[in-house]
Amino acid sequence: MSGALLVVGDVVTDVVARHRTPLAPGTDTAADIVTLPGGAGANVASWAAHHGCPDVRLLARVGAEAAAGHARVLRDSGVRPQFVVDEDVPTGTVICLVDARAERTFLSDSGAVLRISPSDWSPELLDGVGHLHLSGYLFFAEPSRSLAVTALRAARAAGVAVSVDPASTGFLRQSGVKGFLESVAGADVLLPSADESTVLTGLPEPADAAAKLSSVFPLVVVKLGASGALLARAGGGSARRVPPVAATARDTTGAGDAFTGAFLAARIAGRSDAEAAAAGCRAGAAAVQRVGARPGPTAAPG
Repeated sequence: MSGALLVVGDVVTDVVARHRTPLAPGTDTAADIVTLPGGAGANVASWAAHHGCPDVRLLARVGAEAAAGHARVLRDSGVRPQFVVDEDVPTGTVICLVDARAERTFLSDSGAVLRISPSDWSPELLDGVGHLHLSGYLFFAEPSRSLAVTALRAARAAGVAVSVDPASTGFLRQSGVKGFLESVAGADVLLPSADESTVLTGLPEPADAAAKLSSVFPLVVVKLGASGALLARAGGGSARRVPPVAATARDTTGAGDAFTGAFLAARIAGRSDAEAAAAGCRAGAAAVQRVGARPGPTAAPG
């Protein structure tokens, strides 16, 4: 595979609050709080560039108040931002509550993210592109869903490979599994988490879910976090397990995005699916040992 990686997705500002004790309703809970750049699409793009992908581009809609700062951080990470600037709605914000086990809970305000629309797409965006990656968050509302479907169909018509990360069990349940699967039909690679694979199939065992999803998608990569990953190819029988990489977690925010970015970088470099998944596991392990969802120095987007 050759050509650039184009990611279409979300850019948000993350407010990460790490609390060592359970939240205390009605009073204070001590926490370490930082403001960092985030967004699943932007995170994937940054990790892909970090892992050697030479030409990474990101299409996203951001608010005017933070566009310059987010663009600067992305360029510093080796990503070429192609922003649609929204003058009416601010950039999305996510409050990430990270507990003592490094598990995270998100409070999300999508802001400008889901206002991206088919009018923001042009065929020229695929010039020189060898792979298109779509953030699943785009599929959970209009008009971003229509934009994502437009991009997917344009890529398929141009012979460009497409991957999709379902992104959120909560939003999958709210918006409906059937509609999501219909919208992403034609994608070459699906990269769900274990919980997302269960929601998509109704099967509690990730290996069974991966096998079922591989009847629809040519390649399914189920991210298992600290347990590694599963690979399932269409017609390939049972899922293949990829071993985990040991890590002591501080913050699991963005670990799945790190996996996806490294996986895509490896595939674009010509590595096998198993090698790419192993690279993803290494990136995920590196991500959980740091605070925030991006590689490199942590810096606020302002």
